[in-house]
Amino acid sequence: MNKKVLATFFATILATTTLVGCGGSSATTTPSTGGSGADATAQANSSAGKQTDGKNLPTLTTEPLEITLWDIATEDPAKTTQEGAVQRFMKDYPNIKVNQVHQQNDNYKQQLVVAMSSGQAPDIYVHWGGGPMAEYYKSGFANDLTEMYAKYDHPEFIDAAVAQSTYDGKMLAIPFGGLSGCDIFYNKTIFKDLGLEVPKTIDELEAVCEKLKANNIIPFSLANASKWTGSMYYMYLVARHSGNAEFDAAYTQENGGTFTSDAFVYAGSKIQDWVKKGYFPDGVNSLSADDNQDRALLYDGSAAMMLHGAWQVSGIKADSEEWYNENVGVFRFPEDSEAKAKGVPQDVEIGTAIGMGMSFNCFKDDKTVDQEKLDACYVLATQYYNDDTYNNDQLSSGTQPSIKGMEENIDDPNMKVIADVFFNASNVQLWYDQYLPASVTEVHKNCMTELFGLEKTPEEIGKEHDDAMKKAIAEQ
Repeated sequence: MNKKVLATFFATILATTTLVGCGGSSATTTPSTGGSGADATAQANSSAGKQTDGKNLPTLTTEPLEITLWDIATEDPAKTTQEGAVQRFMKDYPNIKVNQVHQQNDNYKQQLVVAMSSGQAPDIYVHWGGGPMAEYYKSGFANDLTEMYAKYDHPEFIDAAVAQSTYDGKMLAIPFGGLSGCDIFYNKTIFKDLGLEVPKTIDELEAVCEKLKANNIIPFSLANASKWTGSMYYMYLVARHSGNAEFDAAYTQENGGTFTSDAFVYAGSKIQDWVKKGYFPDGVNSLSADDNQDRALLYDGSAAMMLHGAWQVSGIKADSEEWYNENVGVFRFPEDSEAKAKGVPQDVEIGTAIGMGMSFNCFKDDKTVDQEKLDACYVLATQYYNDDTYNNDQLSSGTQPSIKGMEENIDDPNMKVIADVFFNASNVQLWYDQYLPASVTEVHKNCMTELFGLEKTPEEIGKEHDDAMKKAIAEQ
């Protein structure tokens, strides 16, 4: 293990809490061949009743084996669905015990790093991809799955999901979360009662907000204690004002790229204007998304809209499918008409193609690969978090798998809208708090608190981003 890389990683990430949390999103389908043909060892793996019979997979050990798996599935439907996958695996392989540990979303990332730093990292752990996944690998806590993925069967994930599970040409994770587009959920009943139309532009959106405020309804339900929730508004306003151009330039800090450029100042200024106008709940930075305090404001009619990820479909349905069906609609984030007139593309969307991924930390004490354990982890992740039962559970709860062709099986009207927006995007920008380097992620999230709390100007938080980005680049 590279001790310098590890030390830098822990120093920059230890204070970080959570990334965006679609812990219930787990995408699956019937596995398809992704390898190089039948492997003789796969036949030795077969025994009556195993759902892995006849597939090109590694032979699993018949000796006792124990695996520790960490996830963030603390609530149903994700909890039951993911536990079901583990139970099916252990039924087929009774000699292998999987210790499944559900971690709280907000503390998960920090707990994972603490475990890594103390030599207690789990054998399988979930994450959101992006910069942290690369750091886990560079620090010696993620197996390179490239050869296994090429050799053995696996689901036919969409290209974007494979790309988000890859770093430096190496496959480092097995996708298991669905497509998580980010759109505005709204109360159709409130809109109908007030005669409101779905806004197509930001100007129209602000007009809707004013009408809602005039009727004592909070326009946006936002719980920003976790900070990544407020980031969604910031990201979309940047994207609508400049496409990807200004973020890409700021990310590299080259050719004049800066987080104080026009799009970032516009986004920050717009948010602070909305805060001052009362478009968000009072005490927005103290409300918790993990406790569903944002959804609660929708449920009691206090708020009319909520910008959030597609995983909210399954969450709201789990709370009350009847209320969901009667009241919830969804629309894409409106366009910036002035930017559009200048030729800025308006079809950049925010989200992720994997939701989450599973990486494996299967190494022996001498840091060589523990192949028996790695083989078992691969089969669990590709065949049981990817079987028909798992897939059907996901579809029924409103999660769209990151699998080619699975969009044809969607029957939820809101998920159809989300999928249509996702597949018609010119680019899907991964959440900033996943895409940015770990040290910059923490700065970014703190800046969201400062922005919504009116503590600093857009220019000041832009400079904070620039300073952190320059430091991260210098340390690479």
